[in-house]
Amino acid sequence: MAELTITFLGTGTSQGVPVIGCGCPVCSSTDPRDNRTRSSIYVQTPECSWTIDTGTDFRAQCLRERITSMDAVVYTHAHTDHIMGFDDLRSFCAHGRVMPIYASEETMCNLHRVFEFAFNGLNRFPGYVLPEPHVISGPFKLGLTEIAPLPVPHGRTTVNGYLMSRGGKRLAAYLSDCKEVPQSVIESIAGTQLLIIDALRHRPHPTHLSVSDALEVAARVKPLRTFFTHICHDLPHEETEAALPGNVRLAYDGLKIEA
Repeated sequence: MAELTITFLGTGTSQGVPVIGCGCPVCSSTDPRDNRTRSSIYVQTPECSWTIDTGTDFRAQCLRERITSMDAVVYTHAHTDHIMGFDDLRSFCAHGRVMPIYASEETMCNLHRVFEFAFNGLNRFPGYVLPEPHVISGPFKLGLTEIAPLPVPHGRTTVNGYLMSRGGKRLAAYLSDCKEVPQSVIESIAGTQLLIIDALRHRPHPTHLSVSDALEVAARVKPLRTFFTHICHDLPHEETEAALPGNVRLAYDGLKIEA
């Protein structure tokens, strides 16, 4: 088994693709790679597994990928498309098992607010979500993997990306939602094997990186491979990928990569 296996549970933007009521070429595409559920990844190592974010499509994503094991959940931020599958974690809390939840202080406060029924301690019953909160204040470990938070701007808020390392090797950086990547983060992730990064569309956006923005970041980080995610319906998979450098690909739902 690889040191780190990443499955893209979803690669779409907040509305998903196809967008309700839209008949554009991507929303009407027969290429399954143009069907994009909300962005999230599932990470497996030899000793444990976790997901980054539980978006609106989390239940369907877990069923599609036949996920039966989940040792923790790590959150980037508390926007709707990244947290609204939270209650479906109940399937991984059988027999009173608690679920470690890792998030920044702001994100944890929002999780408490939205899912008060799970965090208030009054509903600790088998079959319910039983969260065990861990507020992220610096790097932490899941098994033998060190996970370092990477604060990046996303509109009016700061969200966490994450760098995953094992044995001192930078294996993967995940930056799903950001408008820019500060130099301090560039230096932290430089030379990582895998860069997974927000690339919403070609046109500029006030809270997300464009394709050209993401390519610029990749050129500074110099990873072995780059995968774009959080993609809207402006980008047809085949056409867009054909125009990218050879070591830069569009991720798609169900794609598995190893480091």
